[in-house]
Amino acid sequence: MRTATEYHDLTSYRRDRMSGHYMDLGNQPDVFKRYPGIEPIPLPGDAELPTPRLSSLLRKGDRPGSPTHLGIDDLSRIFILAYSLTARAGHGSGDFFFRNAASAGALYPTEMYASACGIEGLEDGLYHFSIADQGLSPLRKGTAKPARSPALTFYLTAIFFRSAWKYRDRSYRYHLLDTGHVIENLTLALKAMNLPFSLAYDFDDKTVNAFLGLDEVREATLAVCRMPGGIVADDPGLPGSFGNLPDNCTAASRVSARETAYPPILDIHDAGARILPAKGTPADMAAELGIDPENRDPIDARRRWPETMTCPEALSQRRSSRNFIPQPISGDAAAAFMHGLCIEDSTPSEPVAGLRHCLGTGLLVGGVDGMAPGLYLLDPASLSSGLAVAGLFMDRMADICLNQGWLKNAGVHVLFMANLALIDRYWGARGYRYAMLNAGRLGQRLYLQATAMGLGCCGIGALYDEEAADLLGLNPTSRLLYLVGIGGVKGKI
Repeated sequence: MRTATEYHDLTSYRRDRMSGHYMDLGNQPDVFKRYPGIEPIPLPGDAELPTPRLSSLLRKGDRPGSPTHLGIDDLSRIFILAYSLTARAGHGSGDFFFRNAASAGALYPTEMYASACGIEGLEDGLYHFSIADQGLSPLRKGTAKPARSPALTFYLTAIFFRSAWKYRDRSYRYHLLDTGHVIENLTLALKAMNLPFSLAYDFDDKTVNAFLGLDEVREATLAVCRMPGGIVADDPGLPGSFGNLPDNCTAASRVSARETAYPPILDIHDAGARILPAKGTPADMAAELGIDPENRDPIDARRRWPETMTCPEALSQRRSSRNFIPQPISGDAAAAFMHGLCIEDSTPSEPVAGLRHCLGTGLLVGGVDGMAPGLYLLDPASLSSGLAVAGLFMDRMADICLNQGWLKNAGVHVLFMANLALIDRYWGARGYRYAMLNAGRLGQRLYLQATAMGLGCCGIGALYDEEAADLLGLNPTSRLLYLVGIGGVKGKI
């Protein structure tokens, strides 16, 4: 398997081929990664958080300079905002902990690591973030080079079996989407703290995985985010500048006593290990899906977003909501969602192909004040939207999403789509990572917007793939990658 198209087709759900499968409940993977014999260094839990609104962070246009001072309390703020436990619920088998990032099946495949230099109160080195303890597990001491200012590099990985335990071959989709959710939180955290950063999906996989001490059959790096001065783990000779990893470090990537390796996951990930320069100038994906609105209306970027809380408050209160009620979303809220989906990062990021080159974004509108029901397509370049097909499609799409009837009451379904053949042509199999990680980023952005506006939100990655493409009128090589339902919910309206 060497292409995004092959993997996506292989793992597509089809109504006539669906069959239940046994989940070994006694062998459910541990959602917390642990390093036996290593005591995490506690991060301050009482660090005061910044209070910006989400709209101000997404619209943030300045590029701050490198900070002259960062302490361990600042690092704690970053992790609290990026990836933290937000609530606890009791279950028969023990406690379940909610997190501020969405995850398919609440299986949480994503892990975070940080290399730190010049952080007051923390020895220079490589650390794993222990979300269970809100602490840092030291993995390597040292630094690549003296830093004139504090430097941080964050590594985001996925542990394959956590999602594969339930979703099997299809779970690589969720590894990417879920990690994209956390990436969006991390970039918002850095913006909230006025820290510069660059985001990269391109790096030498094997070198970075070895630097982090991963068992790369079980866990792999999917994204890197660094501040200026932060290390690049695939620089030649870098690992030699650090101390050795703990003994048997790779064993920590195992999260269950009996793990099954699913070849399609490893095949598509390995196929994407090669980084190819884009062949030509990538087109805007919205123009390559087969959807062609006759007219477009501008999205008013000056319109005030109806937020009722700060971004940190939205992060702490984010939940997946399924109890939608058939009540229209306001026009102001819909305009805010559309504007938010069109905003690119104001900081340098990789790949050069931005969000609009990897993804096409559409909306199925069922109940929005001032918008006729139907299928709309966004054009981020011109900050506009156009009605492609009029009509009510919510019931049919809810049926396509594995008969999840509650979804039909959402006011809008946001659709993230891609022409997979075009991705394969431009970037090879690694382009699948770009599209799915970015879909996850935008999905998390919608979760936070909805929370801040008092609305419900739920992401859907499980659907009958070919039926969804047919309903939306996509061309033969395009597919719906991710759907996010948004609407009023009981108790909030």
